[in-house]
Amino acid sequence: MDSARTTLIAELLTHADPSVRWAVRTNVLGEDVGTKSVRTLQEEIRKGVRVEKLLASRDAKGRLMSQRNIYDKWQGAHWVLATLAQIGYPAGDRSLVPMRDQVLDYWLQDSFYQEFEARTKADSYMKDGVPLMQGRYRRCASQQGNALFFLARLGIADERSERLVERLLHWQWPDGGWNCDRDPGADTSSFVETLFPMRGLSLYGAENKDRKARQAALRASEVLLTRRLFRRRSDGKIIHREFTVLHYPRYWHYDILGGLVAMADVGLIKDPRCADALDLLESKELPQGGWPAEARYYKVTNDLKLGADYVDWGGTGKKK
Repeated sequence: MDSARTTLIAELLTHADPSVRWAVRTNVLGEDVGTKSVRTLQEEIRKGVRVEKLLASRDAKGRLMSQRNIYDKWQGAHWVLATLAQIGYPAGDRSLVPMRDQVLDYWLQDSFYQEFEARTKADSYMKDGVPLMQGRYRRCASQQGNALFFLARLGIADERSERLVERLLHWQWPDGGWNCDRDPGADTSSFVETLFPMRGLSLYGAENKDRKARQAALRASEVLLTRRLFRRRSDGKIIHREFTVLHYPRYWHYDILGGLVAMADVGLIKDPRCADALDLLESKELPQGGWPAEARYYKVTNDLKLGADYVDWGGTGKKK
């Protein structure tokens, strides 16, 4: 390992933020999450100020109250649970069950089982339910896919995960991914809508020995891999500039780091088609080691408003 990275890892292992220490120990050094020392570290995360802020809006029954619904960006129960799964919150905490039920009640409501054919974009908004256009379901599958993933990571999934899997398999497009674009001519899956279903189905497949879920995740991976995680298949040009900019948190957005993390989750990080994204990521490494968060998708406030987060994740910059 490069000496600068070795030095950086040593510094991060003594970082004041327990989530940083947890991430390095488990994701970089490969320490078993079941060891007593890692469990102790996760308890430190659970009792920390950041988690206190994230969960401060729970009511007496343990449900998280937000402005409209569980998907309020970024303060709804969906996003808070997704964040807890990222920062090393300990698995199996039953106090999160009311929030789990909020999420599952929302993403498995009747409207997601209602479908109708639509010829035009305007037609697709005329009814409740999931429109079927040119033989493809137009559904933001990142929502059910993310829920499938973070509930498993937090150790609070129940039998309803099977229903999330069933919906994702039902909506999967012929090219292996998903898309909610209601332009009838849209015939290619979206990176944004494909990433989380891929991760969720892969994790579910591994934990439950579900071959169909695993195969669906591998099919989904081809949407990204055939485009080298950020380039068009037709001419090799960058699909979207934001794909090449590093963000934290990413929420539902996509960038190369998010794509590479997902490939690692699915077990495909050594696929040669990841090389371009890995090279681009390496080119962004700072002289002293580490990488910058180059942009962000949130603002910090205690108010309930669109795009606000309960937590300040450290700002952005090109050089630190």
